[in-house]
Amino acid sequence: MPRLLILIPTDFERKLLQPLLDDRVRSADGMIETCGFGPIAAGIRTATLLATHTPQSVMLVGIAGAYLQRLPVEEAAVFSRFACYGIGAGSGSAFQTASELGWSQWNGPTTSRLTTDEINMTKDHTGDNASQLLLTTCAASGCLNDVNERIRKFPEAVAEDMEAFSVAMACSVANVELTVIRGISNNAGDRNKANWKTETALHAAAELALSRISS
Repeated sequence: MPRLLILIPTDFERKLLQPLLDDRVRSADGMIETCGFGPIAAGIRTATLLATHTPQSVMLVGIAGAYLQRLPVEEAAVFSRFACYGIGAGSGSAFQTASELGWSQWNGPTTSRLTTDEINMTKDHTGDNASQLLLTTCAASGCLNDVNERIRKFPEAVAEDMEAFSVAMACSVANVELTVIRGISNNAGDRNKANWKTETALHAAAELALSRISS
């Protein structure tokens, strides 16, 4: 049973991150695994890994896009609050979240972590208002209009990714602590990868992750 499970969404991210993290993770009795790209693969893979390895804690590390420059590109941030955009009804300005439809995404015994459309993985589960909100989407923002629609529903969101909410759901159900670290590679809505700073963002994420892994 590893003390720490490091999850990285894609092989592309893992290729850069693993050499930077490997020694510290091993000394902390940890292991590194790929969880998959997008909320479906990441949620299923995380649940499988939790059941197989029963780690004491999980850390998800990768890249994300910032909303309206609310986080600086090429730097990294820690998240413990997660929301999901895309589960509900309608699209664009007509989109309604699950809670707006009167539904909860999970009605099991760990609902204290899940409030409306948000999962709070802070250790005391009391709702740390100072923590930053990371929004998980099924498809990355393709333009500024997408960004504005998402912020209209989740005005506290500072960045978007495609895995954290589902990983948090799996960890919440399994009652395992989760930390998410994302390096900010780009501004959400900018699909011109010539503007992205992916490698620098991943290095920043690795440095922040290392600072939070105790041997």
